[in-house]
Amino acid sequence: MDGRRRSDVRPGLRVSIVLKKDQRTGKLTEGIVGDILTNSPAHPHGIKVRLKNGEVGRVKEILDD
Repeated sequence: MDGRRRSDVRPGLRVSIVLKKDQRTGKLTEGIVGDILTNSPAHPHGIKVRLKNGEVGRVKEILDD
């Protein structure tokens, strides 16, 4: 599942995100969702989240549900 729909993303899920600094390379970072930062129901580049460790990026893949 990708992370373009806000309804698919919720705190506590394990996800892969792309950090702002890694957007050019596409390097993914894994973590647990702490907060959802995107307010709209969908976003073409992925829902923006803050992981539990404080990193912020857009969800590219949901690893478990």
